Amino acid sequence: MRIKDFSSEQRPRERLAKYGSSALSDVELLAVILKVGNKHENVIEMSQRLIAKYGLGHLASCSLAELQQIKGIGRAKASEILALFELARRANICNVEKRSIRSAKEVFDYFYPKLANSMQEQFSLLLLDTKNKIIKEETISIGLLNASLVHPREVFKLAIKESAHSVIVVHNHPSGDPTPSPEDEEVTKKLIEAGELLGIKVLDHVIVGGENYFSMK
Repeated sequence: MRIKDFSSEQRPRERLAKYGSSALSDVELLAVILKVGNKHENVIEMSQRLIAKYGLGHLASCSLAELQQIKGIGRAKASEILALFELARRANICNVEKRSIRSAKEVFDYFYPKLANSMQEQFSLLLLDTKNKIIKEETISIGLLNASLVHPREVFKLAIKESAHSVIVVHNHPSGDPTPSPEDEEVTKKLIEAGELLGIKVLDHVIVGGENYFSMK
């Protein structure tokens, strides 16, 4: 099926224009970058295959030559993929350089521009060093928050990989009401317990709702 045969609600570019880039899945974002597929698969099918088989992490670490060895990826698409991940890497350095977090308000100020117009719940993670400076920011899941989607394994494998001293978890309520739900409380409890076992403290779980926030701390 060709992309132009999709409804406007299914086309990545139209969805990006309507809902914002944060509402798109990894597959859709990659499809926007690659633009077109090949004679055997449309760009969404190609993006699904690439992410399912290689994962974003592997694609981000490939060289130009390695990317061109992947079926359906020529020099042009390989260059687009490399440029995408290099820009993301540079943006991440700019965003986190020397930024310290000392309060829930600072967490809110950091995330509000990213979450203000999001139509879906997003669960994000801030990895901090011993001075509460941001090491890395990562989106863990997009969609309705529950204990099955936000498993401690997903949170702490990143924290361990980046040698984080502590973490702050953040998610948004598109309704605009930051009041925590029972599911929010359950997720927070599980993460705190897991962090205590691993020696990586969960400093807070901040819920962003509209122009307000709620600190589980």
